[in-house]
Formats: sequence, C-alpha cells, structure tokens
Amino acid sequence: MAEETTAAGDGKEYGVLAQFADPEKLMHACAKVRDMGFSMWDAHTPFPIHGLDKAMGLKRSWVSAFVLVMGLSGAAIGMLMQWWVAENAYPLVISGKPFFSWPAFIPITFECGVLGGASGAILGLLIMGRLPRHHHALFNSERFKQVTDDAFFISIEAGDPEYDSAQTPRFLEEIGASHVEPVPV
Repeated sequence: MAEETTAAGDGKEYGVLAQFADPEKLMHACAKVRDMGFSMWDAHTPFPIHGLDKAMGLKRSWVSAFVLVMGLSGAAIGMLMQWWVAENAYPLVISGKPFFSWPAFIPITFECGVLGGASGAILGLLIMGRLPRHHHALFNSERFKQVTDDAFFISIEAGDPEYDSAQTPRFLEEIGASHVEPVPV
C-alpha cells in the first residue's frame, strides 16, 4: 500500500481511513478515538446516528449564536434605517402622526431580522464546514464511495499531533475496524 500512496500522492498522506461494520461499532470506536486524544478526525455515516456527537466529544455548534447575532443586527439595521428615513431623509407629516411612528415599522424590522438570521445561518454553515471545498482527499479512496450507501468510517488526519503512520492504523484495527487504509493527498 505504501507504493500506492507514493504513486498517487507523491509520498504525502492525508491520513488513515477505517471502515466499521455497523453503527454500534462506529460509536464504540469514536469513543476510543476521542479517549486517545486525537483532535483532527471525523466520523462518516450514510445517515445521522443519535449520540454520535457525544461519542466524538463534539462541543455545541456556534452557528446558532451567529444566527442570533446576525438576526438581531438585521432587525436593528432595519429599524435604524426606517428611523433615519422618517426623521431625516424624508420627514413627512402623515395624519398628524410623529415622524417616527414605530408600530408602522415593525413588519420591516421583523423581515430584516429574518433576512439577517438566514444570512447568518448560510454564512455560519459555509464557515464551519470550510466550504466551498471542491475536492477532499477522502474521495481518493474507492472504498469511501460506500459511505453514501451502507458503510461507516472514521478518518484521522496525518496533521494530528497524536497521529503515527504505523501505530494509528494498528490502533484502529484493535478497536474493531474491518478495513484500514492510508489515504493519499
């Protein structure tokens, strides 16, 4: 396999890919990988598995906070924009009402908040997922194509401080991997 890695990726490894037979073995393996102290790794499944995030030791996503901040900012900008237009740019007296009659501005403020929140969700997703990424090194593995159908994988990146090109594949086999292979860059 070392010859395949050298030929495909000029001797550079992305890391190692391990296949597991079922979701239970994957969950057990994720807990073991987490406990070994690996930090640059991921689990790949064809469907969501309840509790996998806890087994991996993932923290709560910051995307919801980003959406909240963007939504509130959008609402504030919407209200400020309407206030500025009503008070400064085009001050019109309509039916004797004050220039800044805030109840009339609530619908636009709400819509600006929704627009800000939706924009925050999209931006947060793109930033957190490191997208757009047109190609990933795991796509170099023929076996990885099964992840969209019926296979369960763990990938550990070679840049991880705990990664060892000889010990890591052996460790993955010990915790129940049915197949382990190095992945070229």
